[in-house]
Amino acid sequence: MNLLNRTKDNPWLLKTPPGSSEYTMHMDTKDGLEVIVCTVGKTVLLYDARCVEHLHTMLKTAGDWVELGGADEQKPAAEGTVEAWGRSETNPVGGWYGLKKGLRGRFGVYIPPLMEELGLCELEHNPRNNRMRAK
Repeated sequence: MNLLNRTKDNPWLLKTPPGSSEYTMHMDTKDGLEVIVCTVGKTVLLYDARCVEHLHTMLKTAGDWVELGGADEQKPAAEGTVEAWGRSETNPVGGWYGLKKGLRGRFGVYIPPLMEELGLCELEHNPRNNRMRAK
């Protein structure tokens, strides 16, 4: 999967699963690591780009809908959610996919719409408690 075609000058324009907020994502490199740069207003979040392939594999293994469970870094993530997996010591990177200390959370909010855009998952768009599953 080629994520590299989206740069700062040509980002993805995405909406959170409920459709309530817009944000952009593009690819970059930081300290030799491919990263997804997520810009929400003036806030910039960074995610390890491997998360897309890894989350897709996890969803295929799960075989059914998985709750998103988005939460800020300072709040606990509900067990069994995409958010909990995105910070779990048992995921392929052994912890957080979010790379900016203090802003490592919200994985379950911002990564699923990108995966939907890439055609890798089905994503619900309810006001709350959305889920995703692999395509």
